[in-house]
Amino acid sequence: MTKIYCAIDTPDLSKAVFLSCAVVEAGCGLKLGLEFFSSHGESGVQSIRNACPDAPIFLDLKFHDIPNTVAGALRAVTRLGIAYVNVHASGGSSMMRFGLDALREESVTLGVDAPKLLAVTVLTSMDENEISNVGQSLPIEDQVLRLAKLTKECGLDGVVCSAKEISFLRQNLGQDFVLMVPGVRPAGSDLGDQKRVLTPREAIDRGASHLVIGRPITQADDPAKAAADILSSLL
Repeated sequence: MTKIYCAIDTPDLSKAVFLSCAVVEAGCGLKLGLEFFSSHGESGVQSIRNACPDAPIFLDLKFHDIPNTVAGALRAVTRLGIAYVNVHASGGSSMMRFGLDALREESVTLGVDAPKLLAVTVLTSMDENEISNVGQSLPIEDQVLRLAKLTKECGLDGVVCSAKEISFLRQNLGQDFVLMVPGVRPAGSDLGDQKRVLTPREAIDRGASHLVIGRPITQADDPAKAAADILSSLL
């Protein structure tokens, strides 16, 4: 199973292809996010797919809109041959169910494997102060658990969560529920805009299914070696 999805978030397509090839060779999957997709769209994803035909791709677009709009967006990306795509759980149960149904129906129509659908609980850049500022009075862990339970009830495959929430989500939602964990930093790395972090080894030991790691790999002098070193630490 792919343990690390490397975040390839750059508007430079040639750089994205270079980085993708390097980290896939080391054993990573690829996470393509809003910056990349806004710059290059579906053709950019296809360029990455052409360069790395067997690499699993997590398309991290965090859809959040009315149910029919999200359903249409998920139908559109199903044809891209991705492994994972995501929505915001805070969009509600109707949005998640409509989206999941649309994704599965489109995959049958196209004759392809359906991507797994994840939901974002609380962004890893948010702390208790940020939560309060947007009008949520619950502690972060309570809000994450509430949204993760709703996600599972709606039939989705898992959630995107911070490293700090892995243990209690695993305890409450079982072993088969996917936990995709960004905000992971090797010891000594710059935390950047992440607030709730662990090391890769700690995150896997607590029960993470996959880790999303970007800058510690992509900004290294040798991205392939940086990726390989982190993967070796997980053995």
